[in-house]
Amino acid sequence: MQLTVWRFLDGNRAHEKQSAALVAGLRSSFPGSLDCFDIPCSTSIRELLFGDPPQLRELPRPDFLIGTGRRSRWPMLAARRRFGGRAVAINLPLLPFRWFDIAIVPEHDRPPPLANIILSQGALTEPLPQDRMQPGRGLILLGGPSKHFDWDAQSVQHQVLRLLQAPLQWQLSDSRRTPAGTLGRFSTAGVRVADWRDCPPGWVQEQMAAAEQIWVSEDSISMVFESLQSRARVGVIRTPSRGRANKVRAAVQRLVDQGLVTDRVEDVAAPFESVREPLNQYLVCARALLHRCGLPVR
Repeated sequence: MQLTVWRFLDGNRAHEKQSAALVAGLRSSFPGSLDCFDIPCSTSIRELLFGDPPQLRELPRPDFLIGTGRRSRWPMLAARRRFGGRAVAINLPLLPFRWFDIAIVPEHDRPPPLANIILSQGALTEPLPQDRMQPGRGLILLGGPSKHFDWDAQSVQHQVLRLLQAPLQWQLSDSRRTPAGTLGRFSTAGVRVADWRDCPPGWVQEQMAAAEQIWVSEDSISMVFESLQSRARVGVIRTPSRGRANKVRAAVQRLVDQGLVTDRVEDVAAPFESVREPLNQYLVCARALLHRCGLPVR
């Protein structure tokens, strides 16, 4: 048995990580072999429909066309019309759901209850190495202001300094959204800081795999879910909501209610034994996709 996947790349690393996670889930769940071919979204729709794109000419016809992000949608649909296969949109497609065979959508985006929607708990993330945890390692990841959250620098600093009182070997890193000067607030706090601009690809995933505890500011919902691919204790650093109706905060609160993460910074000092299994939404959604399409599941 053979599956062929065309994965449409829009140049956004966060989007491409999600489609790569789904492909990894299909490869682990399908009992046959799987070939994946990456298709740049720069290929024009006209060329896909009426031309002879050289990068597609020799490829086997796709069983699945997968893409994440707005720029992937029209190329996927055009390629499906020309070459066949099932179009799978990851995240809200921002086009009518009926145009896609399957849409895999985080439940906090509250999609309509349609037959072609698979709900995921958060963003799809690739598996982390499960044999690299190093006792005594701690990781703090900071985001910044977003559509759903404001940023209270004093509150964040207070929470981080409380975490740093725990006798762990701490790493702290920021992100594109982190306000300027944030890392400087911790330059004398006994923590190794890493500016996101200086971190090589894969650095965050390596640190997550090694950490015994991971604390993430709650505005960084994708990092929270990626942390749950580890076996570490995962905690959230609270930031102020921009409004009462905040779907991202609701998603984080559900994780707290499930006991998958903690929002109590004092828990950093509590005894910890790694008993939580990785969340593995990439496997859950891949298996659901195979099942919906009448394909065998390993």
